[in-house]
Amino acid sequence: MGERTENVRDGRIGETIEGLAQVISSRREASPEESYTARLLYGPEDSLLKKLTEEATEVVMACKDDDHDHIRYEAADLVYHLLVTLERYGVSVAELAGELDARLR
Repeated sequence: MGERTENVRDGRIGETIEGLAQVISSRREASPEESYTARLLYGPEDSLLKKLTEEATEVVMACKDDDHDHIRYEAADLVYHLLVTLERYGVSVAELAGELDARLR
């Protein structure tokens, strides 16, 4: 587990997800040698998919420990890696939102 984030305050999830997705998309222009996100976008497919699986497992383990701050921390890692995965495979956050919206009906 990484360093726990201090002084976390509530945010606005839509704005945060859209902003993060934009940053991830912009990393397509970055050098994989200089950007972790670019390495995930252009590196071996299995490296990204294994990382996504690892982060999902870490969320589950944090839940099993019933550790609120750890759950939040690992969930943020999972969302980041999920957004990188969506970017790599050409699924926009608008499409994701549309899929979720369709399930609300």
